[in-house]
Amino acid sequence: MCIIIKLRNQRRNYDMAKTVTIGKSDVTTTPLGLGTNAVGGHNLFPNLDEEAGMAAVRAALDSGITLLDTAFAYGLGRSEELIGKVLKDYDRSKVIVATKGAQIVHDGQTTISNQPDDLKRFVEASLKRLQTDYLDIFYIHFPDETTAKDQAVATLQSLKEQGLIRAIGVSNFSLQQLKQANKNHQVDVIENQYSLVHRQPERDLFPYLRSEHISFVPFFPLASGLLTGKYENQPQSFPKDDMRSQDPNFSGNRFKAINEAVAGLSPIAANHDATIAQTVLAWYIKNPDVTAVIPGAKTPEQVTSNAKALNISLTDEEYNMIDNAFKPFE
Repeated sequence: MCIIIKLRNQRRNYDMAKTVTIGKSDVTTTPLGLGTNAVGGHNLFPNLDEEAGMAAVRAALDSGITLLDTAFAYGLGRSEELIGKVLKDYDRSKVIVATKGAQIVHDGQTTISNQPDDLKRFVEASLKRLQTDYLDIFYIHFPDETTAKDQAVATLQSLKEQGLIRAIGVSNFSLQQLKQANKNHQVDVIENQYSLVHRQPERDLFPYLRSEHISFVPFFPLASGLLTGKYENQPQSFPKDDMRSQDPNFSGNRFKAINEAVAGLSPIAANHDATIAQTVLAWYIKNPDVTAVIPGAKTPEQVTSNAKALNISLTDEEYNMIDNAFKPFE
């Protein structure tokens, strides 16, 4: 009983009044969600605890966060299965489930397909794993090399008209591929890499999104933990099966420069009695070009800590200070 009361109090303490709309759809959600690549994503992270992953999903929903972002590629469907188990204990109509598909795995080999028949199969398979009869957002996870992108989106539009999906998304698409996909103005949202240390989208992608009323959801918003301040300029080494082992942000002079910029956020964080990670998330929430931010988490504690970013209202001066501190990074 004490635990239930605590969770309800947490929910009241977070500012969930603000919602955002996904593109031209009728999907609305909190501007902060949960990225679930560490929930069942055994192919991405070593030694994951599935019970802790499901507890993280529950913590998000109990905190009032409504957006769960998953994909077939996260554990080859395992993330979706674990989320499906959790969803049975919640009001499905109050949860925004976003998933992605494009991968065909056969005999240990992965190929990418955007072919209409494959997209239909991907959606059907995700529905089964998630134990739901509709998806709020379905993203084409990666572009293939052969399918006309407007044809792929037309397939999703048909599924949308059937009520199987509510919003159409693409992910990892270049600007040119997005323009092809959006030929008939049917794309609602794109999910691409963007963070304070990966800012290329500001120059080429964001102006087009504004003109077409397409929402933007960044992945890796905390740069795999680098923007949380936890590394404190200490050299890092990761196992070969950890994706950070190949990330140039974690080595050399760039690693040092990023950590110095992160350390510079401490006074702003102190102004709000917040952590650096919460302050960075608050910057994305205030950013007019970011619709929703989806930090990942492996534990319930990380989720509830991230949720506190919804209570932080950066001043324009603070927002610009953070913006300028990371301008040198591409």
